[in-house]
Amino acid sequence: MSKKILLLAGDAVEALEIYYPYFRCLEEGFDVRIAAPSKKKLQTVIHDFIGWDTYTESKGYLIESQIAFEDVNPEEYDGLIIPGGRAPEYIRLNENVPRIIAHFFEANKPVGAICHAAQVLTTVRQYLEGRELTAYIACKPDVEISGATYIENHLHVEGNLVSGHAWPDLPGFMKEFIKKINQ
Repeated sequence: MSKKILLLAGDAVEALEIYYPYFRCLEEGFDVRIAAPSKKKLQTVIHDFIGWDTYTESKGYLIESQIAFEDVNPEEYDGLIIPGGRAPEYIRLNENVPRIIAHFFEANKPVGAICHAAQVLTTVRQYLEGRELTAYIACKPDVEISGATYIENHLHVEGNLVSGHAWPDLPGFMKEFIKKINQ
């Protein structure tokens, strides 16, 4: 039976951080679903580093979400991936997000969190306390206020949690996530 993977996203999700995991999981033969605040086409964004002190943002591609957060039964899924971008800053406000994420930590299922996904993980800080993870450097305060230790590496694996710094780290991030799913 095919493994089933859930991606949590919303408008302004980082294009590479949703497309790369989505297609990589499909390539593995996994059944992949994108969940969002509502079932709709999501507008992605492209962040890049071009000499500013921070990243720039451009409009990206559209990608279809297949299910609304309120309709997600997390027990149906074998793993969870949370992409970054700006989506995490507002999807974490959805009342269903903590319920979904908590299930994966309680069941010790693989969780992949990259870039700004750390903002979403703050909704389940009880599962972060005492743990180690990495994220985009601007999220270091979010990680630390959640009781976790921020790791400076661009990729970190601890238990069921695979965390990555940003989209350039996707190859290693997905390699480790897929390894966890196939264990």
